[in-house]
Amino acid sequence: MNRLCVYCGSNTGSRPEYAQGAKHLAKVLVDKNIGLVYGGASIGVMGVIADTVLEQGGEVIGVIPEVIVDKEVAHAGLSDLRIVGSMHERKTLMAELSDGFVALPGGLGTIEELFEIVTWAQLGIHRKPCGLLNICQYYDKLAEFINHAVSQRFVKEVTRSMLIVEDNPEKLIDRFESYRAPEVKKWIELENT
Repeated sequence: MNRLCVYCGSNTGSRPEYAQGAKHLAKVLVDKNIGLVYGGASIGVMGVIADTVLEQGGEVIGVIPEVIVDKEVAHAGLSDLRIVGSMHERKTLMAELSDGFVALPGGLGTIEELFEIVTWAQLGIHRKPCGLLNICQYYDKLAEFINHAVSQRFVKEVTRSMLIVEDNPEKLIDRFESYRAPEVKKWIELENT
C-alpha cells in the first residue's frame, strides 16, 4: 500500500478525540511509509491529518475543486496540491492516486464519498479496501443501518464485507494490508439468483 485516501470533515467536531484519532492514523501512515491522499483543505479534521503527516515527514497529496479552494481554505504547505474542475474530478483523481479508502468522522460529504467508493468496489470498478475508522463509536449507527439494509436484502452480505470497520488505526491498516476483494462475477451471479 503506497497511498491511502482519507475522507474526513472540514470541521473538527464536538469531541477532541476526533482530531486525536486523525493524528493517530497519520502517525501510523508515516510509520508504515504510506502517503496520504485527501481533500486538500487546511481546516477541520482534514487539516489535522494533513499537518500531522507533514510534521512526521510523510507525503501528502491534496485534491480540491476550484470552486471550493477559498471556502475550504486550500492547504498551502502540502507535498502536492492538485486543483481540479469539479467534485467528480476530485473523487476520480483521489481514487486513482490511492490504494485504499478510509472515512474518519465527518459530515455528509464524507459519508457520500465513502458510499460512492464502496459502490465502485461493489461494481468491480476497483478492488481496493474501504473502511471506517470508528473513533468514539461515531459510525456505530451507520454500521447498524448498513447491517439493517443487509437484513432487508437491499445490500448483499458480500458487499457489506467490503467495508472494514475498526476503532484502532493499526488494526484497520493491518486489515487493509491483508485485504482480498471478493470476486465480482461471483457476487453478481448471486445477485441474479
